[in-house]
Amino acid sequence: MSPFRILGSQRLVDTGFIQLAELEVEGQGERFTRLVVRHPGAVVAVPVEPDREHVLLVRQYRAAADRELLEVVAGKRDVEGEAPETTASREMHEEIGRRPGRLVKLCEFFNSPGFCDEYTHLYAALDVEELDAPAAVNAEERAMTVERVHLDEVDDLVADGRIVDAKSIVGLLLTRRYLGGELDGFRG
Repeated sequence: MSPFRILGSQRLVDTGFIQLAELEVEGQGERFTRLVVRHPGAVVAVPVEPDREHVLLVRQYRAAADRELLEVVAGKRDVEGEAPETTASREMHEEIGRRPGRLVKLCEFFNSPGFCDEYTHLYAALDVEELDAPAAVNAEERAMTVERVHLDEVDDLVADGRIVDAKSIVGLLLTRRYLGGELDGFRG
């Protein structure tokens, strides 16, 4: 049991899907405050091609990084009561026009627990089938492209900075281990 406890929380800013809160915390004989970003959570899906050697990634502009990033499929858990698997399937359809025949959960993780409570569910998406892609809603979606990447390239893509997104690195490395028989899936 942790020696720390939250005594209270005050919402400072509400932007729709995220909020900024100030927490009053007690622990180790002290009281202090922390600013925390509240996030609904996210899903990650790594779409595996039928050859089990290639995956589909998206290249998209990210305003926070002010650049295009090569990433796995991901999205917010912004539909109340929706199961993470359903969110992953929906995001795959929206981003790459595909649907998973099977999702294998590989892990769950906090993205940046030093300031944010965003919690992510990560899946390998297998037996992927092509669907009609929905129409892009905004400029970022219209500019998004899908790229096919060989899993043997992942180490080099990470090492030379072509993939710098943490959820993508975790997802790709765990998916490769799963496909290689080194990992059974999430046991949490």
